[in-house]
Amino acid sequence: MNRKEKILLYGNNLWNFADGMFGPLIAVFTERIGGSILDISSAWAIYLIVTGIFVILIGKYSDYHSKERIMISGYALTALFTFCYLLVQTPVHLFMVQAGLGLALALCNPTWCALYGKYSSQETAGLTWGLADGEAKILTGIAIVIGGFIVKTFSFETLFITMGSLQILATLYQMKIFEKS
Repeated sequence: MNRKEKILLYGNNLWNFADGMFGPLIAVFTERIGGSILDISSAWAIYLIVTGIFVILIGKYSDYHSKERIMISGYALTALFTFCYLLVQTPVHLFMVQAGLGLALALCNPTWCALYGKYSSQETAGLTWGLADGEAKILTGIAIVIGGFIVKTFSFETLFITMGSLQILATLYQMKIFEKS
């Protein structure tokens, strides 16, 4: 595994861990801010629809601009919007944060995939992508339990600060992609 491939994989693993800490807890959080089952599903739908639309647009845009810069911008925005959960008091606030996170993810995903494919060995493409997908799922599974423990023991605020801080670290780590090999 080359240096840039490792940077992308490890940075993404840290980001996935942070992101995974919230997972299904969004349902409990939404109810705590006065939301209903429809608000929970609407928040998730907004996130997915915004992500889907912008993944297409940003994917095309990234073909003509620096994928590294776009990806790093997405990672940074993810941390920012994660901290915005601290300000959420109503379902409408949650919808806005989810839309922002959808845009941030759209900046990260197509560019990360393009860069990971670019820097990865084609001879071991199956293993390369297996590591990316498998490690992300394992870490997200572990993170969900840890996120639940943090909320039960401390609070949602502690969870959001932890998540956002880890996402800042992931962003800083991913910035190493700019260093010359």
